[in-house]
Amino acid sequence: MKQTLHRLAVLCVLPLLAACGGRGDAEEVGEFKNDLYGNEIKVQALKDPKVDGVTCHMTYFDRGFWDRAQKGNWFEDPSNSSIACRQTGPISVGDIDRGKDGEIVFTQRQSLVFKSIGVRRVYDEENSTLMYIVYSRKPVDGSAKMSLSTVSLYGQDVKWGEGEVAAAQ
Repeated sequence: MKQTLHRLAVLCVLPLLAACGGRGDAEEVGEFKNDLYGNEIKVQALKDPKVDGVTCHMTYFDRGFWDRAQKGNWFEDPSNSSIACRQTGPISVGDIDRGKDGEIVFTQRQSLVFKSIGVRRVYDEENSTLMYIVYSRKPVDGSAKMSLSTVSLYGQDVKWGEGEVAAAQ
């Protein structure tokens, strides 16, 4: 009887795990196992929807079935992630938010309920630099885990908005 209840519980949990796995608008370009529990490191390529010619690569931890079963926390992945952004073509900047808080360009769930990872773009006008920050968006414990990458526009022929071309100084 206990085995039947255990199997039933596992069958109920698996569809919830699949629903939790939504990863937003990114292309997975790499993955590899990093331990015997089936945990993986995933690598995604993110395109900024308002800045052509910039690609960010984000890594994050994806817990495997055996790790979830051992720890009993079925619905959450760690907040650990990192990001690296580079120029991958001619840069064309659309209508971006130039305020100090920038704008979110990507989000991804890390748990069934509250936790997600966000990528925010902030423009440093004084230094002609686009900054991309990946951070945890868990409301209970704050957002202490983050990573930063920058793309310098200095000396580049950058298209701004309505086709205006200006060399970033």
